[in-house]
Amino acid sequence: MTESQTKAPPARESHPRMSVFRFSMAQFLVVLILLLVTFPFVIDLKHGVVIEDILMMVNLISAVLAVGGRKWFLTIVLAIPALAGPWMDRYWHGAVASWIVSWLHMVFMAFVVGQLLRFILRSTRVNSEVMCAGISAYLMLGLLWTAAYLMIAELNPAAFSGARLTANQPLDRFDALYLSYTSLTCLGCGDLTPQSKIARMLLMVESTTGVLYMAVLIARLVALYSTQPETNPKSVGRDSVEP
Repeated sequence: MTESQTKAPPARESHPRMSVFRFSMAQFLVVLILLLVTFPFVIDLKHGVVIEDILMMVNLISAVLAVGGRKWFLTIVLAIPALAGPWMDRYWHGAVASWIVSWLHMVFMAFVVGQLLRFILRSTRVNSEVMCAGISAYLMLGLLWTAAYLMIAELNPAAFSGARLTANQPLDRFDALYLSYTSLTCLGCGDLTPQSKIARMLLMVESTTGVLYMAVLIARLVALYSTQPETNPKSVGRDSVEP
């Protein structure tokens, strides 16, 4: 028996499968960043609210393509109500309560964050996909709490106070987005203040989550990097999620 026959082929390193459509974590992260950057510029346009809904729909669809993997049925079941809810509330106002629409968004985003964290924890080495997944999960946490703040404001318009907020103009989507990310990063904002106990509790939990997430993520990435095998120079630049 020759050496070529006895030599076993090199084992192929496996990574968690994220999507059969190969919508990578980098592409999903780009969509998230574009959503956050363009949000304040379109909100004051003539049809700014409709554009907001379209941007959010693109973000949700990209999330489906990125984290669907082997759980396509569950992903689509959670995504369809989140996608249809804003349009039903807009064109069939009253058919679905506004707080239910925000709750559906919150449930789907929590599922996406869970799938991203599952991908990171099951990875065997640090690569660009893992890094992008970690950043995407952090940004999705901000969107998750944005939906939570909107739901609380829709159930209780007096849950938040601020210079721009009145009885006729409660917390809107951009205010909730602003409050969410300033809380997640522990930056804090003085122009929006939670008044109800539930709103204060959500703010407290989000700030704690932001700190703990960064600590746990860094610890996980350092552990992966310190235990990963030496990379073959010929394989450099070929790091990607296994199809």
